[in-house]
Amino acid sequence: MKPAFSLCVYCGSRPGKLDSFSRAATAVGQWIGSRQGQLVYGGGSNGLMGTVAMATKAAGGRVVGIIPHALAEKETANTQCDELHMVDTMHQRKFMMAERADSFLALPGGIGTFEELFEVWTWKQLGFHNKPIGLLNVDGYYDGLQSFMQNTVDQGFVSDWQMDFVLQSASVESLLPQLIETGGLSASDGLQGI
Repeated sequence: MKPAFSLCVYCGSRPGKLDSFSRAATAVGQWIGSRQGQLVYGGGSNGLMGTVAMATKAAGGRVVGIIPHALAEKETANTQCDELHMVDTMHQRKFMMAERADSFLALPGGIGTFEELFEVWTWKQLGFHNKPIGLLNVDGYYDGLQSFMQNTVDQGFVSDWQMDFVLQSASVESLLPQLIETGGLSASDGLQGI
């Protein structure tokens, strides 16, 4: 059965220090699974990545993991995925994740999460896709990033319309419906020009 939607989630391969990070990852997975959705993610079992994947499966959703061979041991590739794709490079991983998704969501994470978020944000402002992007600001984790990004606007490097490409909220129940309902290209349409 085809999933109702496909949400790509970027998040940490570590759990972070606050219990609220894991609770948010669990809530995201439960939201996806309970609505017959599909999670597309980095394919690991550790940290928030593993939490969101386990919660999605437990709630009845599909899980698609995409992980480079070089990280399969370090991030403990999740063999419980409905689909686990082993790829050669990080570029292949990120492209395949983006191609398989209808929309994107960033949870708390580290440098890799930031890179993935900024890459799909850049692709959107360049017109390579029109898929919704969300930032789940759990317990103010992304407050500093939001301040920094406002500074890029104030200093003339980013325009307000570019900031509007990322929907931001601290609430799973508020943010996720917006990502699913605001449309954009379907996953099958792929990415244009990348």
